[in-house]
Amino acid sequence: MARKSASAKPQRTLEQTLWDAADKLRGNQEPSEYKHVVLGLVFLKYISDRFEERRAQLKDELAAEGIKPERIDGFLEDRDEYASQNVFWVPSAARWGTIQDSAKQPEIGELIDTAMDLIEKENPTLKGVLPRNYGRDGLDKKRLGELVDLIGSIGFTKTDDHGADDVLGRVYEYFLGQFAGKETGKDAGAFYTPRSVVKTLVEMLEPYKGRVYDPAAGSGGMFVHSAEFVKAHGGKRTDISVYGQEFTDTTWKLAKMNLALRGIEADMGVRSADSFTENLHPDLRADFVIANPPFNVSDWWDASLADDPRWKYGTPPQGNANFAWVQHFVYHLAPNGTAGFVLANGSLSSKSSGEGEIRQKLVEAGLVDCIVAMPDKLFFNTGIPVSLWFVSKGRDGNGHRARKGEVLFIDARKLGDMESRRLRVLSDDDIAKIADTYHEWRNHDGEYEDVPGFAKSATIEEIEKHDFVLTPGRYVGAEEAEVDDEPIDEKIERLTSELFAEFERGRELEDEVRVRLGALER
Repeated sequence: MARKSASAKPQRTLEQTLWDAADKLRGNQEPSEYKHVVLGLVFLKYISDRFEERRAQLKDELAAEGIKPERIDGFLEDRDEYASQNVFWVPSAARWGTIQDSAKQPEIGELIDTAMDLIEKENPTLKGVLPRNYGRDGLDKKRLGELVDLIGSIGFTKTDDHGADDVLGRVYEYFLGQFAGKETGKDAGAFYTPRSVVKTLVEMLEPYKGRVYDPAAGSGGMFVHSAEFVKAHGGKRTDISVYGQEFTDTTWKLAKMNLALRGIEADMGVRSADSFTENLHPDLRADFVIANPPFNVSDWWDASLADDPRWKYGTPPQGNANFAWVQHFVYHLAPNGTAGFVLANGSLSSKSSGEGEIRQKLVEAGLVDCIVAMPDKLFFNTGIPVSLWFVSKGRDGNGHRARKGEVLFIDARKLGDMESRRLRVLSDDDIAKIADTYHEWRNHDGEYEDVPGFAKSATIEEIEKHDFVLTPGRYVGAEEAEVDDEPIDEKIERLTSELFAEFERGRELEDEVRVRLGALER
């Protein structure tokens, strides 16, 4: 087999090529603005491709049935033939071919805005969701046209062996991650949770079937990965029902688009709204809650929340929403439901404003199942260390035999690899190590054993001795040193030999340096 040239450049992926083109749009556009421009075009291209694919398929079916050509056109306009295949109806003026034919025209922005309007009018589920303002003065139309041409070169329904949804999903998620990297402050985490963090939550929760709820949904990544999990394990996307809520209007729209193009039906409410003061799913009791709520929010409180029934374990402090989120999750769990969510590490040990008492009551009520300390640098634009919390109701009644009166602590801070100078990712093996440990413990089938330095199953009494601080490092102890069974005499002989060999190598290097310096002097 021929060896690759050492100087050969790695082949650019589809995602990277698209991103490079999209990145040219930045100019005077903030990431919070141009991400909607790019993702809107990706969405438009995808639904147009799906529509044209279904149209061609339908035409072939009708011809095979012997229907005369002059009658086929009428059937091709039957919208039920598209809706039945979960395909959006795309009017002729909004189809990608029409858009791309005008890519180099100065009015390309207005044409795209018109296309978005037409699609929303024809598909009520998308009403108020798609981005507009492509015709604004501040958007470079030449670069916009170039981006249209590039996206037009990709057939989202005629791609690799993994299928259209997988390719589109990769592109969409890559873009969300790249935009998060460009955002500043808390905005990045507001709409995107890194893939390895979501995957860890999903692999631990195993949402095979039932109602899945995320009241801080961002762009919908938790739902996408939950659906992928179900599909990967032989189930159907319809095995789970998805409910969500999102506070920021533009992010709510991103989520609606993200889920729509994956074919995931989700109840995201009729609008964006605050999960605390405007709970859009008040009667929902979910089998799984999975969330990455905003960290340490200080301006969440409203006077109307003073006697809220969600605060069963204590009224959360007005200056920090962490335990408001925890109790919101618990409140929305079904009798045998389980929640997995991300919280800043301060929630594990803080005792200010009653947080310590709330945490104690949650532990004593047998709700806290597992705490995982995560590695640093997992998130874009925040160095705040985080942990994963898992809380369960009915810990003995949902097919699992979780250890009543115990909490599993996992210290995963040493896992993961640096993908860049500022971002760490967990590998599939890392995620499997964490998830398998949790499942072995939770199923209580005799396979689980504490691993010093990594995992410890602690009793309520042990936790009480630590004043109900839930930092895993307090419980897992030190990692066991590797057993050294080499006899001491043999070890001394080996080390002495290695040391003398290094001395000899040093003398050889010294001689070489002298020779080369001598040549320079001549």
